[in-house]
Amino acid sequence: MSLITTTEDLAALCSRLATHPYVTVDTEFMRETTFWPKLCVIQLASEEEAAAIDALADGIDLSPFIALMNNEAVLKVFHAARQDIEIIWKMSGTTPKPLFDTQVAAMVCGFGDQVSYEQLAASLANARIDKSSRFTDWSRRPLTEAQITYALADVTHLRVIYTKLAAKLSKTERTAWLTEEISFLTAVETYEQKPENAWLRLRARARKPRDLAILMQLAAWREEEAQARDVPRSRVLKDDTLVDIALSAPDSIEALGRLRTIPQGYERSKTGQDVVSCVQRVLHRDASTYPKPDRDKPASGAASAVVQLLKVLLQSISERHQVAAKMIATVDELEMIAGDGNADTPALKGWRYELFGQQALELKAGRLALSVENGRIVTRAATAAD
Repeated sequence: MSLITTTEDLAALCSRLATHPYVTVDTEFMRETTFWPKLCVIQLASEEEAAAIDALADGIDLSPFIALMNNEAVLKVFHAARQDIEIIWKMSGTTPKPLFDTQVAAMVCGFGDQVSYEQLAASLANARIDKSSRFTDWSRRPLTEAQITYALADVTHLRVIYTKLAAKLSKTERTAWLTEEISFLTAVETYEQKPENAWLRLRARARKPRDLAILMQLAAWREEEAQARDVPRSRVLKDDTLVDIALSAPDSIEALGRLRTIPQGYERSKTGQDVVSCVQRVLHRDASTYPKPDRDKPASGAASAVVQLLKVLLQSISERHQVAAKMIATVDELEMIAGDGNADTPALKGWRYELFGQQALELKAGRLALSVENGRIVTRAATAAD
């Protein structure tokens, strides 16, 4: 059992790992009751060793770990890296570079959408992951041997997964495709939680300028509150309640209290008063300053048909080239292409354009046809008969 609990031992480990071309990395954290993830354990491995770091050990300084993550001579290998990187960004304001994400690489290599670590471990490393500690409380101490064994498995099998995926990317000349995706993961902007953008998280969208203005104001306030108090957004105000307030626009404590989604007595609390103040600030503004919502126009029959054809083309190309369809284009992007051949979308740029976008435009223009041969969708140049 390899568990590091002191800064001295961590510094020595990171010094050794820095001599290797790559390290595999994972973290265990808790965030059920907090806004920011609470880092509990860090796992690191090179080709020669693996270790778990107790991030909650008394007096431990994680600076050596951050230095290793910022060491550009060492490739950092993660699986589904986004939440791990968010933790590192919150600690240091930096993101690990260079980076390799095996989940993204697997999608590029045709393993499907959002392939799990367990699936890759089984198919590429011939390993079975013991899931018994998956939902353990990583903040409780002492850590058990079973917990540490489970945690280390997340970086030991990752070494084999990485080497095999890297080899496949090189063989298929798709390494550049992965690099394009990784640039998003390593961008600091990806992890900045800007209150003014918080309303975009909400599934429901206001349809009137005034409603949208209130929603934006409330969402920004809730984001600031949640971050400051380090609690989940729902602890401040639930999404459906936020939308209900935006649509109802209660301009007084009494009006707020009459909303059925508001807990009894909430309107008399400080947060209740803050909510009403948010609404009042919007209502007192000149209506000409309200934002204009994007109207969801129902697709015409022709546009809807084009989207369906594009979906068939996408699936065909995905299967033929063994690349996850979601990696090539999303449904939203297909709808954008159906409506505008010059749409500003990743599906019409770079390798995606070469693989799919160009054919999508040809199909839309009637210069490409789809047909079935031996039970498979194939493309061919359109003829006058089509």
